[in-house]
Amino acid sequence: MRLVAEFKICCDALPLVEVAATVPEATLILELQFNHGERPLFLVTVTDGSDQVVANAFSDAYDVGEWTLVGEAGDTRRYQVMPALSFEEQLGGQINDLAGLEALATADAIIEQIEVLPDGWRQTGWFADREAFNEFSAFWQQNADFRLYRLTRDGESKPPGDGLTNHQQEALRTAYEMGHFDIPRRASLEEVATELDISASSLSERLRRAETQLIEETVATTWPPLPD
Repeated sequence: MRLVAEFKICCDALPLVEVAATVPEATLILELQFNHGERPLFLVTVTDGSDQVVANAFSDAYDVGEWTLVGEAGDTRRYQVMPALSFEEQLGGQINDLAGLEALATADAIIEQIEVLPDGWRQTGWFADREAFNEFSAFWQQNADFRLYRLTRDGESKPPGDGLTNHQQEALRTAYEMGHFDIPRRASLEEVATELDISASSLSERLRRAETQLIEETVATTWPPLPD
């Protein structure tokens, strides 16, 4: 029985957490490339946030070695980051069971997405069975603050909106509560952006991405295909 889990590991020693804390208005999605020895290469997709502030955060972070901007589109940038520390060096001060940490790398699991937050990582992962998930969750419960948000069998549907980032959920909720979607509209895009302390253009893109995600998860799946 394969399982899909969504969870958060609250641990400020995790890689790039310092960067996320420095640029809280940005969304950081991390991919790990484990074919680079004991220091896996990081591929980081950053949405929103000032280009210069993000660049300064990478340059100032204690756990970042070299970094390169490899592409951008709108408010989304893609970076290649070489960590300055191995996972053992990074987490050794907080986690005593480093052998257990290394064992997780060979667990029967695939971490599909990592969102770096100012206080840890929010992740979605696939686990071969309940035993593999229990081993993974037990390690982090003993060594950090582990919070489980969702645990379903492979193939079970997930609630609409689970694909949204925290920033997208916050933007939709704030815009809704302020009356941005009311008819007539009670709050402008600029007013909602001010409440969120981001630019109007960043809010517009964040709302568009969130709305697109919700459409793809809900009504789009019920439409017949368009004619050729």
